[in-house]
Amino acid sequence: MIIVHDTFVCKPGNAGKLAKLFKEWADIRPKERNTKVMTDMTGAFHRVIVSGSWESLAAYEAELKTMMENQSPEEKAMMEKFKDMNEMYVSGSREIYKVW
Repeated sequence: MIIVHDTFVCKPGNAGKLAKLFKEWADIRPKERNTKVMTDMTGAFHRVIVSGSWESLAAYEAELKTMMENQSPEEKAMMEKFKDMNEMYVSGSREIYKVW
């Protein structure tokens, strides 16, 4: 199993807004992804971390590839809400962990 953390460092005042968007998105995702949306309590400020799990790196890559191609109407509507997301953060990163 792997766990993926996507971290966004938001502009001041935007972490809560971005976290709410990701939470709404997480609620329509398959439950087996175990998607969690987190905000910082210590360390660097204004961070939103989205965490999910997959059986393998290949499964994760396959989902990324098809995510935009096979969207339900609900997912398409959600993606429209993300159109201004780039204005909410200044940088981001992705970390992939193997679970032993």
